[in-house]
Amino acid sequence: MKYGFDNNKYLKIQSEHIKERIQRFGDKLYMEFGGKLFDDYHASRVLPGFEPDSKLQMLMQLQDDLEIIIVISAVDIEKNKIRTDLGITYDMDVLRLRDEFLERNLSVNSVVITHFNGQASAEAYRKRLENMGIKVYYHHTIEGYPNNVSLIDSEDGFGKNDYVETTKPLVVVTAPGPGSGKMAVCLSQLYQENKRGIKAGYAKFETFPVWNMPLTHPVNMAYESATADLDDVNMIDPFHLEAYGETAVNYNRDIEIFPVMNTIFEDIYGESPYKSPTDMGVNMIGSCISDDEVCREASCQEIIRRYYTALCNFADGKATEGEVNKNALVMKKAKLTTADRNTTVAAKERTDKSGLAAAAIELEDGTILTGETSPLLGPSSALLLNALKHLAGIAHNVKLIPQQMIAPIQKTKVTYLHGHNPRLHTDEVLVAISMMSLIDENCKLALDQLPGLKGAQVHSTVMLSEVDRKTFNKLGIGLTCDPIRKIKKL
Repeated sequence: MKYGFDNNKYLKIQSEHIKERIQRFGDKLYMEFGGKLFDDYHASRVLPGFEPDSKLQMLMQLQDDLEIIIVISAVDIEKNKIRTDLGITYDMDVLRLRDEFLERNLSVNSVVITHFNGQASAEAYRKRLENMGIKVYYHHTIEGYPNNVSLIDSEDGFGKNDYVETTKPLVVVTAPGPGSGKMAVCLSQLYQENKRGIKAGYAKFETFPVWNMPLTHPVNMAYESATADLDDVNMIDPFHLEAYGETAVNYNRDIEIFPVMNTIFEDIYGESPYKSPTDMGVNMIGSCISDDEVCREASCQEIIRRYYTALCNFADGKATEGEVNKNALVMKKAKLTTADRNTTVAAKERTDKSGLAAAAIELEDGTILTGETSPLLGPSSALLLNALKHLAGIAHNVKLIPQQMIAPIQKTKVTYLHGHNPRLHTDEVLVAISMMSLIDENCKLALDQLPGLKGAQVHSTVMLSEVDRKTFNKLGIGLTCDPIRKIKKL
């Protein structure tokens, strides 16, 4: 795998900047963590070499002085919003995050439900968490937020929110995904702490957009694709440009909220310690890119991947037409088409030739392989077998799984489990190969090649099942699909 990012350098200089920021404030620092605190697969895709748990590794060094608040929006609870990279809802991810933190001996203070406006689903979720012994607080919807500063910074604004009592000098505020209301929770807490005579500060750990990279750099444009459902827009920070005469990239929500931030800090300190939204951040990612071309190419592939994801989500009723159009616009701005993804071209050529659903994989050395659906295997399963045989040096005509072994599996799926698709999914193929590896050297050799699939890219001419999507994700394979359910029955 080609690397374009120096993760060790990032851990070192990012940790130093966070420690410096903590020292700038007195009793307490609220640090908003944008993006995923761990499992940050978007960052690892657009910055090859970035470890998904890098931010968590830094926090482990400060665990004695920190506690964590997990934020979830009542709106996301109500619409059962899903983390597409993990395939679980945000409300379930809150519990997963909490368990992960506790397993690492990190203190979890509570859960804050934001954008609360009496939603019954949010009230039920709060009761569920409280029955589990988890402290839960409501932060309410504020009319005119973020522009109505006089209302926000008052007893009828932040003053109506529940006060979260914390005990550690560093309070990390995180969430399952963007748009959850993390910054508003931090600002509300600053307001509440000030009422109680506690001096508290705020800093932002936002991975994207990268402030010291061009607005049109593919890494930054990939962020716009990733947040199409939020309608985020990357912008030149006008406050930073005015204060320093330097161009810095930020995004619309941070720029919109900055006047509120300034007003609250002026109430607390008499003046604001920050002159721009960019000042609030501690992002050092731009200083750790070791190969810009590698990151550019990876980000372009991510933009195309996000476009296909939006198309499939729209076909499933999980995305709006606006999200599809936003992704299409980013594609156009980046001067990309679907033909810029090699696997897309190869898979469609195979389907055009056979009339069957097909899939293509591009391995790290640039080799492209294809597979198509059959009475025994779906296109993703056939492709996976072809890729493993190629990496292991096994002839294409060698059958790793005997047909007499597949038949009873199909019978169980259709006759006993009442399934409609007799063909083996990718996870079933891997289980079958695993069993055969006890008596077949080729199967054992094929299994040993699984780590070599990490970083590979796949495209399918039909939408794959959730099982297949999760299998590819676990193997570290980038997947795209045409928004088509099937080509034709065999």
